[in-house]
Amino acid sequence: MNPYALLGAAIVSELLGTTSLKLSEGFSRPVPSLGVVVGYGLAFYLVSLTLEDLPIGVVYGTWAALGIVGVAAIGTVVFDEPIDLPGAVGILLIIIGVYCVNVISEMSAH
Repeated sequence: MNPYALLGAAIVSELLGTTSLKLSEGFSRPVPSLGVVVGYGLAFYLVSLTLEDLPIGVVYGTWAALGIVGVAAIGTVVFDEPIDLPGAVGILLIIIGVYCVNVISEMSAH
């Protein structure tokens, strides 16, 4: 399978796990707590598969960066958490960094 598809699935799994973490209310709610374990467990498994084909710096950097961007978006849209201009600029810089590492740089396996 395409390693970038696996990485994308890992990021989505992490986002589900992190959203479940917020909803678990300190692991006091069973269903969201199970979502944390499943989401993170699947995310780590998929990242391990991705590491068979892509460099660790590219994988972890992309996973972490897009996780930050995704969680910030979920926080804003789902949980009504505010974002200000400096935060938006920071998120844009993260996206630009991911683009540079994955598309422009020779770090990744194009």
